[in-house]
Amino acid sequence: MSLVSSLYTGQTGLEQSSTDLSVIGDNIANSNTVGFKAGRADFSDAMAQQMLGGGGVVSQVGLGAELMSVQKILTQGALNNTGVATDLALDGVGFFAVKGSHNGRQGQFYTRAGQFSMDKTGYLVNQEGLRVQGYPADPTGAVGSSPGDLKLGDSALPAFKTANITVKANLDAASAVPAAAWDPLNPSSTSNFSTSVTVYDSLGKQHQVDLYFRKTGNAATGEAQWDYHAMTDGGGLTGGTAGTPTEIQTGNIVFGLNGSLQSVVVGAGTFNPINAVQAQPLTFNFGDPTAVAGGTGLLGLTQFSSPNAAVSVAQDGYGSGALANISIDKEGKVQGAFTNGQSRVIGQLSVALVSAADQMERAGGNLFAETTSSGNATLGKAGSGGRGGVVAGALENSNVDMSNEFIKMITAQRNYQANAKTISTADQLLAELMNLKR
Repeated sequence: MSLVSSLYTGQTGLEQSSTDLSVIGDNIANSNTVGFKAGRADFSDAMAQQMLGGGGVVSQVGLGAELMSVQKILTQGALNNTGVATDLALDGVGFFAVKGSHNGRQGQFYTRAGQFSMDKTGYLVNQEGLRVQGYPADPTGAVGSSPGDLKLGDSALPAFKTANITVKANLDAASAVPAAAWDPLNPSSTSNFSTSVTVYDSLGKQHQVDLYFRKTGNAATGEAQWDYHAMTDGGGLTGGTAGTPTEIQTGNIVFGLNGSLQSVVVGAGTFNPINAVQAQPLTFNFGDPTAVAGGTGLLGLTQFSSPNAAVSVAQDGYGSGALANISIDKEGKVQGAFTNGQSRVIGQLSVALVSAADQMERAGGNLFAETTSSGNATLGKAGSGGRGGVVAGALENSNVDMSNEFIKMITAQRNYQANAKTISTADQLLAELMNLKR
């Protein structure tokens, strides 16, 4: 092996030290880049030159060093709370999947940088506008099984017509039977007590229903008997007259001698809102009558010797609503809160698993792409199949360890200096060789 070979051996050392410094510099430059994963330059010795020594012994002399690969270090970065609902981080294995055009390349990419936001069309996108992949939910909140672009921002909740009205109240046992007969045009004067509830038709229009209770007497055995009358303004009903109370349901109520609800018999009546579903059945739930097996008669209407009072009146309908804000749980389910006070699941984020994630290609923009070495990504729901969980309102910091990088920088610097010394020494020896001719 000649002195000239020593020059080239030293050169490989310089090249590899330079590459090492480039990787270290890249790590340091991205120490504050969200979701960045540090790299590590891995080297190997170059193919050795075989030399025949004394006694026929074959020896090998190395030809320097060469770069094997720049390995990606995919350890978890620290999570930093931001308070922004669409800032997302992964706690565990996996990547967010985004789709679109990046640097003239169309396709699906993968990232740990969850700086997402809503675009003007309602899609959840990254800072470059690539659409986040997930599972859309149907109007009932059921999440689908086919991933696609996750559209959240234009979600709306359609109106839901009232079907059930639940009343919890006490009717005064000391109430007397009104002197005048029931008069639907003068309900307040011909009843003992009233309460009201707002119900919704199939279009989401509100209708106030006034519920009047009228004592009708006592049975021969002493049980108290009452009627109820559900009234609403006729202006909201087909064939009704505005300002005229219209009865939409009536019925009979019987209380036992201990004040508990004994039975309820529903009478006639229909609710036909204008331009909406007709007829719209309304079921009044007054409690658990003792006439029904297991009923206590104490969970709804009661008749004790205390003033008339409504404890609670509730119904299950609501008007239409627009999306007001979102929240995301650890499974990636996106819960939408709507302007009508309702909430439901409107989608779920997908998380990608890659068999050999450290073999993926860095595509720039905090994105990774699949390669033949990495294998194809598999999309699934967060927390399933070994995938990490989603942390909302947080971002994952770079996993670069600055102290470690500075130590590696010093080592690479010394390595460069040592290889430079190899070249300068070989050069001096070659100079001495040239001087032999003088």
